[in-house]
Amino acid sequence: MSSPDNSRSAETTETAFRPAIDAHTHLFPERLTAAIRRSLSDETNWEFSHPVTRSAIESVLRSAGVAASVALPYAHEAGLARELNAWLCDQADSSGLLIPFATVHPDDEDVAAVVRDAFEAGARGLKIHCPVQECRPADSRLEPALEVVAAYDRPITYHGGTAPMFEDNPYVGFDAFAELVGSYPELRVCCAHMGTYEVEAFLELARDHETVYLDTTFAMSTSAPETMGFDPSSIPDETVVELSESIMYGSDFPNIPYPYRNERAGLLARDLPRETMRDVFYRTAIDYLGLESEPDIGDGTETAADG
Repeated sequence: MSSPDNSRSAETTETAFRPAIDAHTHLFPERLTAAIRRSLSDETNWEFSHPVTRSAIESVLRSAGVAASVALPYAHEAGLARELNAWLCDQADSSGLLIPFATVHPDDEDVAAVVRDAFEAGARGLKIHCPVQECRPADSRLEPALEVVAAYDRPITYHGGTAPMFEDNPYVGFDAFAELVGSYPELRVCCAHMGTYEVEAFLELARDHETVYLDTTFAMSTSAPETMGFDPSSIPDETVVELSESIMYGSDFPNIPYPYRNERAGLLARDLPRETMRDVFYRTAIDYLGLESEPDIGDGTETAADG
């Protein structure tokens, strides 16, 4: 990756976003999506209006200038991960946009086999949602799965922070994530949502470890103050420039209670060098994912579908 050149390009609005990799999206079977949204609504009173089918989701993403989207599954109970992984890999086979991850539940019968089979079917990495799956990032039940991840040199994205509703949850937080990094320093790991609400500690962890990444999902949205009580401006431009090779753009789309453009608008409004923009919106994700070639992007333009 290039270092920031501290020069300001004319790319100050949407053109700075294109092409982008959205490193944190979701695609589930429609009934599961409905159940997830009901649960979130019950906890937060959020309302969801974005589409749930792959074709409709991808229409919004493409029109915004997204070249590839990383779909992150998670299984809330044992015995579901294998089928969910296979379904998502099948969806990716019919898509020119979707990069599937796999998931595994810590109580699955053979966690190593679940992950290995998913990687062989095309999954690019692993997703663990610690509070939903009730496991710490370095949970001993996951050790065989983490060994498979290391053997395949794949990344792991964790919901490892306390936002938006897990401040008292025993499975998340900086200490639990630091335990993972200390135990598996060779793994490329991402803590979603910038590690909110312990952002400063997670930023410091990324400074100290090349294998630690953060994604901007929800935390850097212009809606973050209302939806999660976090002020994105508390992370200064200088920090984004300094850690641009560790920070990736992500959105949680389509399970967000605001327009998709809100995820990028605040970042695009910052006075960031062009090279920093390219890292955050594109190159850092390529590095994290270990892609050998860059995704193609069409000539789509943003439409009214991007509400």
